[in-house]
Order: sequence, then structure tokens, then C-alpha cells
Amino acid sequence: MPLKFLKKKLKKQKQLNKFRIELSDKNVRLFYTLNQLGIMKKNIDLKLNCMAIGSLPHKDFNSAMQIVKRNFSLIPFWPQLAKLNKNEDMIVQYLENMPGLVVDLDAEKIYLENETDEFFEQLENLFLDYEEITLNKDVGALDKYAITEQYSSTFKPFLDIVKDTKPKYAKGQVVGPFTLATTLTNRENKCAFYDETLREIVVKTLALKALWQIKEIKNANSSTIPIIFIDEPSISQLGTSAFITVTKEDVIEIIKAVSDLIKENGALSAIHCCGKCDWTVPIECGVDIINFDGYAFAQNLSLFSEELKPFLQNGGLIAWGIVPTLDKDALEQANIDTMVEKFDEAIDYLVKKGIDKSLLINNSMVTPSCGAGSLTVELSEKAMNLTRELSLKLKEKMERNK
Repeated sequence: MPLKFLKKKLKKQKQLNKFRIELSDKNVRLFYTLNQLGIMKKNIDLKLNCMAIGSLPHKDFNSAMQIVKRNFSLIPFWPQLAKLNKNEDMIVQYLENMPGLVVDLDAEKIYLENETDEFFEQLENLFLDYEEITLNKDVGALDKYAITEQYSSTFKPFLDIVKDTKPKYAKGQVVGPFTLATTLTNRENKCAFYDETLREIVVKTLALKALWQIKEIKNANSSTIPIIFIDEPSISQLGTSAFITVTKEDVIEIIKAVSDLIKENGALSAIHCCGKCDWTVPIECGVDIINFDGYAFAQNLSLFSEELKPFLQNGGLIAWGIVPTLDKDALEQANIDTMVEKFDEAIDYLVKKGIDKSLLINNSMVTPSCGAGSLTVELSEKAMNLTRELSLKLKEKMERNK
């Protein structure tokens, strides 16, 4: 297909997408209006349950899956094992079948080639697939956007766990569109985020990867509710010199596009950021769960108490990353008593800002502060054990205080 003709076609597609986004925004505004009236309040029971964040340092998937079975039976997840396979790195893992992708092994560089006939053909296919899947519900087309065994050694064993144990919830994840779009470049080293077409490729590819996970979890057990995490460490850099020309609204738009699609397809959406952040960003993205480094940044989160209160009242959850996987020394010294103290301290920051303690407890979960892939196997297993123990201890404490 001639490039000129395809570009015209893509321009029409963008106009259509703009209309859909405007329509979607109206629906979202309506949803939140109804939520404020208490008409569509969510009925999610995840109180003080524990989850893991993606990565583990293990070099064989069997031992990694034993950790999942032992510590996260209520909400199993599929670990990312980058030390076993470089394709399981949180960036690389979601690049499979992305239009224009070039892996230059000699230069050790991955980039998007966006000026060839092949690229425009792949781009058209992505747009058509996205439309068929999201508008016409052609779930068969999702298999084209699968995370294959070459990119995840644990996804299939994870599905086996879901099929065998039939948990109420199961966790998947994608890298966030802002983080990926500010990491990937084209051949000229221009960041994908600053190119409208490349940015759309990132958003649509990640959205389809998320939908494929939802489909597979539901196929494994139809009653399991998927929780799909959007891992967005780079939003902690918003407002810094690294992204001085990036607007908050642009970032919200692309994260929201992925989050909305997750929620429209029967799953819960969550966002993970392990740094200091403008926490109004995930709130305005409309996610169900906000996950952050609660060990280091609980006081920072309390600065946004006015925005967090209605978020919690409308059924939103905070997943407190209390177990310090980003602080090796602190993790070595940590025990269950210090973790409980840290959780109570984190909660108290918001209580002092006027948020009801029972509301906070009822809408809280616990996790490690971030992935454990950079730790030793021994320390990572300590972190996972502590996360489960913290959940159990907090539930026991809640029962005693009734």
C-alpha cells in the first residue's frame, strides 16, 4: 500500500479515535457523577489481602512458582524472571509483535523503524485488530498479541494455578504506556512519546496485551477476577527536567486509555509507582488500586489526602508497599513486628489528615515496595514471606479490635 494513501487512512482513523475518546470521557464523567451519588459504588472485598509486584531473581521458574503457591494463594501472579531470560525484562516483555520493532543485536539496541512500507502495513493491521477486538469483541484476534513462552516462562504455570485453585482474584501486569513510550525510540533516537503515531502504537499494543491476559485468566477459571497492574515508575519523574515539555494531561490520557479498557472487560485496574509522585495522576486515570512504596513515601502520599478521601469513599484501594524491597539494609533488618509498626505509621499519616481509619483499613492491601528482581534469592523470599505474614497479622489485629 502506498505510504501517502495509508497516511490519509491513518488520519481518518485518528479523527475517529478522537471522537471515541471524547465519547469515552463523557462516559467516564457520568460514571464518576454516579459514583459520587453512591449509585455505582464498587463491591470489592480485598481488605488487607496481599499481592506481589512483578519481578523475582530466580533462575528457574519452578522455584519461583512455589513462592506464588506458598505466599500468594489468594491472589496468584506470574513473576518476571529477567535473570532466567532477558526477554522477561519489564520493558522487553511487551514488545513482541509491536509494529516497526527492530532488535539490533550488534549495536545492542532496540528501536522502532517507522518509515518503511512494512511498518505502515503492520501499523494498519494493529489499528484494524484493535478495532475488531475492542468494538466488535473479536477475542480470537487477541492471540496475535499473546505473551508467548519466549517472553514469559511463568505465565502458563500461573494459568495452571488459576485453573486448579480457582482463586477469586489473579494478578497480571503490563509496563505502563508512559514508561514504555519514554523508553522506546525511533531510529533517529527520538523518544516514542513525542511522536503521535508511535505513542498510539505503544498504548494500543499494551492495551491488547492486557486484554489477552484477562481472556486467558477467564479461560482458566471464568469466576476469577483479573487484577491488571500498570507498572509506571516513570510518572515519578513528571515535572522534572527530564520531561519538562510533558503535560500531566497527556500522561493521564494514555494511562487512562489502558485502564479504561481493562475495566470495561471485567477486570480491576491498578497502577504501581515506586517513587514520589503527583498522586492525583493515578486518581484521575480512574484506576481501582494505587500501589506505591509505602515504606519510604507514606508521608508523601498524605499530602494528597483531599483527593484520596473521595477515591477511597468510591471504592478505590491503596496497596501499601510496606515490605522494603528497594532498601536492602532495611529488608535485612525487617521482621513482622517492624512491618506492622510501619503499616500503622503509614495509615496514621492519613488519619491525621482527616480520613477515617476504618475507611482506610477496609480499603487497604499490602505488597512489597517494588519488584524483587534485583535482590538475592534469599532476600526476595524473605520479602515474599513477610508480605504474606503482614497480611495475616493485620487481619488478626483487625478481628481482635472488632
